Amino acid sequence: MIHLIDSRLHHAVLDAFEATFGKRPKDQQIQIQTTRPEFEGDRTLVVFPLAGMAGAPPHVAAEQLGQVLQERCDWIDGFGVVKGFLNLSLTDACWNEALADALRTPHWGAATPGSRPKVMVEYSSPNTNKPLHLGHLRNIFLGYSVSRILKAAGHDVVKVQIINDRGIHICKSMVAWKAFGQGETPTSTGEKGDKLVGRYYVAFDKALKADIAEGMARGLDAKEAEAASPIMQEAREMLQKWENGDEDVVALWKTMNGWVYDGFDETYKAMGVDFDKLYYESDTYLLGKSQVEEGLKRGVFFQKEDGSIWVDLTEDGLDEKLLLRADGTAVYMTQDIGTAILRFADFDNLDRQVYTVGNEQEYHFKVLFLVLKRLGFAQAESNHHLSYGMVELPEGKMKSREGTVVDADDLMKVMRDTARSISNDLGKVEGFSEAEKDDLAQMVGHGALKYFLLKVAPAKSMMFDPKSSIDFFGNTAPFIQFNVVRCKSILRTTGTQADALSWSEMTALDDSERQLATGVLSFPAVVQEAAEQYDPSLVANHCYDLIKSFSSFYQDHPIAKETNEDIRSMRLALSALVSTTVSHGMAMLGIDMPERM
Repeated sequence: MIHLIDSRLHHAVLDAFEATFGKRPKDQQIQIQTTRPEFEGDRTLVVFPLAGMAGAPPHVAAEQLGQVLQERCDWIDGFGVVKGFLNLSLTDACWNEALADALRTPHWGAATPGSRPKVMVEYSSPNTNKPLHLGHLRNIFLGYSVSRILKAAGHDVVKVQIINDRGIHICKSMVAWKAFGQGETPTSTGEKGDKLVGRYYVAFDKALKADIAEGMARGLDAKEAEAASPIMQEAREMLQKWENGDEDVVALWKTMNGWVYDGFDETYKAMGVDFDKLYYESDTYLLGKSQVEEGLKRGVFFQKEDGSIWVDLTEDGLDEKLLLRADGTAVYMTQDIGTAILRFADFDNLDRQVYTVGNEQEYHFKVLFLVLKRLGFAQAESNHHLSYGMVELPEGKMKSREGTVVDADDLMKVMRDTARSISNDLGKVEGFSEAEKDDLAQMVGHGALKYFLLKVAPAKSMMFDPKSSIDFFGNTAPFIQFNVVRCKSILRTTGTQADALSWSEMTALDDSERQLATGVLSFPAVVQEAAEQYDPSLVANHCYDLIKSFSSFYQDHPIAKETNEDIRSMRLALSALVSTTVSHGMAMLGIDMPERM
């Protein structure tokens, strides 16, 4: 959909159809799209959905509609019919009016703030037993970008994370540190706190595997050997002590979690992401437990002989799901129940909440939403799981407990260093100070990483390729950044202030200029579609397509040297619009545009 032009055309089609056939279609029956390049025209009306109401074959209805539209609308220059498609050519005045509107609109592409309901977006939500890694990066960049796109689409947005700061996995790191740590701390080692704690999570796994091997050598099967493992038994005992409020265990838990939080904060700052509110599993699991216990009393859940509490979802095509263990300790589902209820209580005008979580947890969220419904929770259906595919490495899937992960801090540093090296080799930082080189390396390196992870639709899994992500050619952030800088450079070179530009209503656009205009004017609709689908890849690829068109346009159309003042002014304004549109789109992805490079 094109801002203003399609809105104008939409209403014109409704009026023309009613005048021609005596009936008025519904809004959703009007489908307008860009005319395919092999046909003449600018906009195409899909007539097939209207043929039945018109009582005529699609091509006949299209011909009649085209004639009436051209008669009634002086801004329609001509039309052609291809089967059930009505291709419409628009006058230069029509294009110029729309482009003038875009040029004078602040924050082009964004809807009126607060014009849509409030949405909560959850992302990151790490465990406090390891540092953030490549898998977290896709989650964080996806959730953060979706929150920005929703805000641009007019929603009030609350950005949150649930920090998984309790449970057996946290106790594993604590047990290993007590056993092997000899009192070391981030201060004594000079190591980031999240990395130090993560080392002990890996150490626990190694010790557990040794226990299992020993047990199996004594004739136990793998499951029995794990249950009999002394270090696993110690972790389970520690979890029970924590839930019972044991002072020493709680003190160690607070200390080690504090180390991790400091590490996380440093990483988030480097990423350029933030949160409006933090939730902690240690605060929400008790509410979840109380809801489960209340559900048991009401007969919503059932209890097994060992005392564990379950929900039976077989009628919904699922199975039985554990909600509380036999020893009374909570599981992930327990805290998620409490968190969902607490969030809607905290924000009474919250329309829905979006969980950014990998597709391996799809079953978990199906269960969660059904459990909330069984409990009679009013907002049970006001939840959405933004499921995304995994990021894999050429050598296979990452495993945190085995230490086979790509550390987020290390990866971002590699991207910065690579960006700086490539910029030096290409001569893009001549005359830059060291501080300016560092800033540019971060914009380019981090931008390349974010864009690579966001240009793919969330549902798809992907293979991470750092080398191709930072290429200055192709569908990459550096290519987009370079060409936006080129737009800005043109304005600087000509002494043009973007906010002082105006649009002449008499300017004629050639085909390549209309292609750029289409990309600019369709941007608001792309933002709305991306918000509705929670899909930043729509914005990412639109920015690439638009800047790619500009790059080709720039090669064939001299701007600074153009002697015709009207054409020169028009192309400067078009360059400014492209720069603004792409900059706004990339900002929605959390990617900054340099001023020069």
